[in-house]
Amino acid sequence: MKAIHVLNKLALKRLEFRYPSMPKHAIPLPKYTDRTSNGLTKAVIDFIELNGYQAERISATGRQLDKRKTYTDVLGNTRTIGSVKWIKGSTQVGAADISATIKGRSVKIEIKCKATGDRYQSQGQIDYQKKIEQAGGVYIIVRTFEDFYNWYNNFIK
Repeated sequence: MKAIHVLNKLALKRLEFRYPSMPKHAIPLPKYTDRTSNGLTKAVIDFIELNGYQAERISATGRQLDKRKTYTDVLGNTRTIGSVKWIKGSTQVGAADISATIKGRSVKIEIKCKATGDRYQSQGQIDYQKKIEQAGGVYIIVRTFEDFYNWYNNFIK
């Protein structure tokens, strides 16, 4: 887990720089993990940004349309009626989880967390990967932070 330790040290240095008057023993230690998809995504984004590049999470969930109403009846009971539905997002089908710019190159990163058993790309993701690569962009699939760390070090050389 050498890569996670490197990330933790980078994050700690950033905190020490941001809060110079705070004693070092009082600064909370950063904790990263690659055991969940969300943890791995956060680790990759933070690592890219801590190294001076740009990265953002791409959310494809759409948005929630809440048609519920809450009211109080004559007996003082609170009731909620109505429904909630999701409106499809405008993100392209199969879009990668992270969009980044590293050394001036467009990099799309698909997170397939090894610890959660998320292994295969959907057909939409395969098609999206082909489009990115045909346009000259870089598309990678990340399963562990160690894999990403090794890829990153080779890419920036």
